[in-house]
Amino acid sequence: MPMIEPNESQKKSDPDTALVQAIQAGDKSLFTDLVQRYEGALYNFGFKMCGAVGDAEDLVQETFLNVFRYLNDFRRETKFKNWLYRIAASVCIKKRRRSKFAPVRELSLDDFLPGDEADVEQQVPQWAALPLEQVLNEELRQKMRAAIWELPEKYRAVLVLRDMEGFSTEEAAQILNLTAANIKVRLHRARLFLRDQLKDYFEDA
Repeated sequence: MPMIEPNESQKKSDPDTALVQAIQAGDKSLFTDLVQRYEGALYNFGFKMCGAVGDAEDLVQETFLNVFRYLNDFRRETKFKNWLYRIAASVCIKKRRRSKFAPVRELSLDDFLPGDEADVEQQVPQWAALPLEQVLNEELRQKMRAAIWELPEKYRAVLVLRDMEGFSTEEAAQILNLTAANIKVRLHRARLFLRDQLKDYFEDA
C-alpha cells in the first residue's frame, strides 16, 4: 500500500536536517549526537513494542546499526524521525517473528469494528480517543500494559505510535507504509479491544 508523502512544510520543519546532512557530508563523528538524541525514545518504544528490557536494548542497537549503514541513502522524503521509527518498527517485527514466544496465531479484531470504515471516528469512545498516557494511573498501568500485549502486532504498532509516541495519523502511515485510512481502522480496533479488556475497571471506577 502506498505510503503517505510528506508536504514541503513537513520536510522544512525537520529539526534533524542539519545534523543528518553534516553526517552525510562526511562528519561521522556527529553520529554520536544522533544516537544521544534518540536512544532514550527508541528504548521506550522498544520496551512498549517488544516487552522486555533485553529486547528493547537490542532494538536500539540494531536500529542505529541500520541507520549508520543506510543513512547515506536517506533522501529526506520524510522526516528523519519518521524514517528512524520505521527502521525500529521493522527491527521489532523481525525480532518478534524470530522469537520462540511469538504467538502461533494472532487474535482477530474484526468483530470489534461493526459498521462501515467511514464511521470509524464517530465510533471511538471518548476516553479511548485520549492519548493513553493521559488516562493512565499507577493502578491502571499494569492492566493496560497486559492488554496492549494481547493485541496483534499490527494493531499494537499503530496504537503505540499514535497514542503513546504521539505521531499523527499521517506520520504513522509513513512509518508503517500504510494508508491513513488503514491507520485509522487499526487504531479504532485496537482502542475498542482495550476498552473491552478494561471495561470492568472503568465500570468500577
